[in-house]
Amino acid sequence: MFLKGFFTNSSGILTSRILGFFRDLLTANTLGAGMYSDMFFVAFKLPNLFRRIFGEGAFNQSFLPGFFKARLRGGFALKIGLIFCTILLALCLFVSLFSEPITKLLAFGFSKELIALTAPLVAINFWYLPLVFIVTLFGAMLQYKRNFTAWAYSPALLNLAMIISLLLAQNSEAYEAVLILSYGVLAGGIAQIALHFIPMYNLGFLKLLFCGAKELKDSTKQNRKNSINASIKQFFKQFFPAMLGSSTAQIASFIDTLLASFLASGAISYLYYANRIFQLPLAVFAIATSTALFPLVAKYIKESKEKEAINALAKSFWLLFVLLSLCTLGGTLLKDEMIWLLFERGKFTREDTLMCASVFGAYLIGLLPFGLSRIFSLWLYSYSKQALAAKISAFSLLVGTIFSLILMQFFGAVGLAFAGSISGFVVFFLTLHYFSWQKFFKILWNLKLICITCGLLGLEYLVILGFKQYIFKI
Repeated sequence: MFLKGFFTNSSGILTSRILGFFRDLLTANTLGAGMYSDMFFVAFKLPNLFRRIFGEGAFNQSFLPGFFKARLRGGFALKIGLIFCTILLALCLFVSLFSEPITKLLAFGFSKELIALTAPLVAINFWYLPLVFIVTLFGAMLQYKRNFTAWAYSPALLNLAMIISLLLAQNSEAYEAVLILSYGVLAGGIAQIALHFIPMYNLGFLKLLFCGAKELKDSTKQNRKNSINASIKQFFKQFFPAMLGSSTAQIASFIDTLLASFLASGAISYLYYANRIFQLPLAVFAIATSTALFPLVAKYIKESKEKEAINALAKSFWLLFVLLSLCTLGGTLLKDEMIWLLFERGKFTREDTLMCASVFGAYLIGLLPFGLSRIFSLWLYSYSKQALAAKISAFSLLVGTIFSLILMQFFGAVGLAFAGSISGFVVFFLTLHYFSWQKFFKILWNLKLICITCGLLGLEYLVILGFKQYIFKI
């Protein structure tokens, strides 16, 4: 069951990333790299940030343990949905009414005329927030039954809707093309919700929500009301720390961009391009593994089956360890070739390739700790220790920032990437400390799997060495 969930999630994420690449190419072709593309990216900034924070687990980390424990699951899920939708709809109305001042906050350097043009786009794109929340809620409920297909492939629908919008806008004026693309975002959100309706109906969750409406309406039974309210209170107690923990990666990226602006020209671009490649194995393998594993671990912990939870963690650890180790070694040996193949054309020179490859290599040092920490943090989430996980993330962010300030003085953009890897090790070691080092070493000590991993890494090294020596040399 775990492997089925892993392959479903990883294939969905990979499909989305491939479509996202084509979306970026079409966006560049249709809008260029100037005023109109800047307008759209500003308008899509907050909805996209919200999507990434929720999509990478902030909501699930709090919802699933609460859903497992709730006595009245229909009322619990429906009330959470109503609370969030009410807040988000009110927020969307507020943004629509005061779009220009909010646009000014999002793009402080824009001129008054440009803000006036961007404001309607910000208002349109903001309506994606309630849509993506409904997708997140439905996806979390489906994961309770270990059904991952709709959740895994729904991001691909957003990219597909944006691609279709860009194709329709090929012969349009630039501003009209941005408007069409913005409405394409909303169409993608609606398509994502529609994709979840089929499994929601088949697995009886729509009926559960209908029953939840009856549970909320029946205020005569005080014990029901108290039970739902207690579950909701516990959810929000865990949700805010989980959201803070999920936001640290975005905050770290913002800090790196800010610090890179003080370095030589090109530093921001090197970090952006290198990080885009670095995020691919992290998403396809680490996020896919943690998404497939979390419902299983949360269920075992809820049923006091700690041994079964440890066994599930052990299997996913070795799968992820082997995959990320192969990616780390392969990426390190082929970093120059990968950057050359993807980016070296036009104004992206050979010097840019070598610099960007060095940054990519520094990021790769942190691939294993960042990826593996995701699965061990599930242990904390299952025990409703989201606040502790958030403190670990915040401390790692502080350590990473301090090292960034130091290392950038000597190594520039490479130092910033390496500081990020150091923060990954901090997260990993602190998570293991609270998980239990003794349990970790029991999982790690598997002589058969250690030998297999070493053999695969050795074989990969020889194949890549032969490839670089006799077939392709940059």
